[in-house]
Amino acid sequence: MNTTAPKLTLLAAAAALAAQAGGALAQDRPASQRPYQVEWVYRIQYGHQAEWWKIFQKYQIAILDREQQLGYVTGYIVDRPGLHTSEDSRWDYRIVITYANWEGSTHEDEVERQLFPDRTVLDQEEQKRWELTLNHWDLPIHQIDPHKPAE
Repeated sequence: MNTTAPKLTLLAAAAALAAQAGGALAQDRPASQRPYQVEWVYRIQYGHQAEWWKIFQKYQIAILDREQQLGYVTGYIVDRPGLHTSEDSRWDYRIVITYANWEGSTHEDEVERQLFPDRTVLDQEEQKRWELTLNHWDLPIHQIDPHKPAE
């Protein structure tokens, strides 16, 4: 398994956070002002990745783009594996989202309602996307100071 690309992606995200911190460690700022990162990971039924991605783009990417325009999201990265792994560790899409702060991560429903007022169509298409999803997890990512003791 090629682990270089995910490491480079996380390094790039860490570099972006460091740049946002203006030279200071993000941990030195109050929690309410620290960037907040979350990783969404999805494993999709074989043969349905394109169908799943089309729905994801229509709704989730549109929401992330709008949250970025509003300043809630400072950036996001979408990854796909270049090769394959064993079935137990397989994933198809990984999205690493950097919010301006934790509070910024609480606006998804609000933005979704603004962008997609027709709840019936949204609910039907999102239901289909979840039917195609075999496994999903959200993982908050906490930047730590490597020179401080573990908390």
